[in-house]
Amino acid sequence: MRLSTVILPVHARAEAVARWRRAEDLGFATAYTYDHLSWRTFRDGPWYDALLTLAQAAAVTERMRLGTLVTTPNFRHPVTLAKDVMTLDDVSGGRVTLGLGAGTDGFDAAALGLPALTPRQRADRFAELVDHLDRLLTTPDVTVDGEYFSAHEARTIPGCVQRPRVPFAVAATGPRGLKLAARYGQAWVTTGDPATFEDGTAAQSRAAIARQMERLEAACAAENRDPASIERVLLTGFLPEDAFASVDAFEDFAHAHAALGITEIVVHDPIPDTQFALDETIYAGIAELAPTLAALD
Repeated sequence: MRLSTVILPVHARAEAVARWRRAEDLGFATAYTYDHLSWRTFRDGPWYDALLTLAQAAAVTERMRLGTLVTTPNFRHPVTLAKDVMTLDDVSGGRVTLGLGAGTDGFDAAALGLPALTPRQRADRFAELVDHLDRLLTTPDVTVDGEYFSAHEARTIPGCVQRPRVPFAVAATGPRGLKLAARYGQAWVTTGDPATFEDGTAAQSRAAIARQMERLEAACAAENRDPASIERVLLTGFLPEDAFASVDAFEDFAHAHAALGITEIVVHDPIPDTQFALDETIYAGIAELAPTLAALD
């Protein structure tokens, strides 16, 4: 099991640089960031662009992988996103993972003034985004027409440093999203089951995650894909159990989820006075568990 972190794009340069460097020094496998225009309780505060934040992070780190959790079609077009990701992969020396999700109907989804979509339409749009990105990042000259996105003689040259393209980490729990994860993803991402977030128990949450992974494996079987070839990423912060009361509590939490089949756990870089507040000593202590957790693979 790998241990990673997510650093929200809320910090101006000096603080941001310090946090990305600290994440690498602590030994996290990957440091991700959210790709939104703003997000929930942070909507009236600072919020910077995800891809430019990752470019800055690439310039001040050397070993740690970098990625989005997650990029959505709410305000990203596959042609320009492919060019940005190709460039970021070059800038980072081949250290980028592109997290992808369908996007919700939250307030920043309406920032461009586009009409709201139904869940089915969002799923259709997401399928187009993932398919077009796969083509754009593996083919130097792409023409494709879709209902939501089109590309006409779009060049993505010289392509990604990582071949055949940067890894996709697909966030999904529904059947269509899981099919995309099985077909295109090098990783699958879950935040658990929203039905358990408010009033669920740890046992209910873990059972729900186990069911999600059963559906992922069924989707892999339908695609003739070896389920072991796809990583299973758990983004914490949205679960009913308190995994961060102590380092020991987190270690127990990690072991329990490794037994379910999770291969990577992502913890939030602490932000005081927010839902991601966490004692810095516990955060550093969790990072020290990385070698022990790696042995769980």
